[in-house]
Amino acid sequence: MNPVLFHLAFPVTDIAQAKAYYADGLGCQVGRETVNSVILNLYGHQLVAHLSHEPLTAQKGIYPRHFGLIFTSEADWEALLERSQQRGLTFYQQPKYRFTGLPLEHRTFFLADPFQNLMEFKYYAHSSAIFGEVEFAQIGDRT
Repeated sequence: MNPVLFHLAFPVTDIAQAKAYYADGLGCQVGRETVNSVILNLYGHQLVAHLSHEPLTAQKGIYPRHFGLIFTSEADWEALLERSQQRGLTFYQQPKYRFTGLPLEHRTFFLADPFQNLMEFKYYAHSSAIFGEVEFAQIGDRT
């Protein structure tokens, strides 16, 4: 099978502000754009920010909706963390370890963009936990 890319469309209320946040803040490459949308390259995956004239409201907590990346290199995870800190991005949850000492152990942090979209960035100590380790019931901060 050839590589498959992930696509996510999400609402924003200002295209210029979205470009500034995702390109200058997170380091996305900007692709095609119109007055109503912009395509962003997030580590090889396609994000499309679409202008919404509806009010965007924040959800309470990180569940049920957020998106993000799982890094396979801890150094790459740390580089994005450092970039986010240097650029003054809003942390919804500060970096932390989850499930320390278990095969599920991972590092995570959450960012909130200016439009109430939450993003999680993870690095698992054991890659088997990404899709496996089914004998464990823990998922996220809920068990």
